[in-house]
Amino acid sequence: MESYEQLLAKAEQELPEQQEGGERFVIEKIKGHLEGNKTILINLKKIAKDLRRDESHLLKYLLRELATPGHYVGDRTIFGTKVPASLINKKIKKYASEFVYCSECSKPDTKLVEEKDVVYLRCLACGAKKPVKKI
Repeated sequence: MESYEQLLAKAEQELPEQQEGGERFVIEKIKGHLEGNKTILINLKKIAKDLRRDESHLLKYLLRELATPGHYVGDRTIFGTKVPASLINKKIKKYASEFVYCSECSKPDTKLVEEKDVVYLRCLACGAKKPVKKI
């Protein structure tokens, strides 16, 4: 029979290597360009998919926060004004903090559920549930 210390040493050897600083969940930076007085984004739908949120929900939030008209055309997103990429990235981070990350455990494993006309952010990791504002 092996001692506790021997079993512990054996278990530590079998653990996978720790990756330093690698966040499990990274929000991709926005990609796009300006076309006249419009801003064309090519990866907003992918970012919404990565966040596991409905692409129209993310777009509606950004349009309200940036006070600009816009819509999807195929895979591209078109904003009716010139918007700096840094500002869009900042607003996407704000969206993630409000509608993706759990307020209790800070994990991104959440989903939006609607109950009796109230939208809740439900955490699948810790079970927390908090109401979020409608867009």
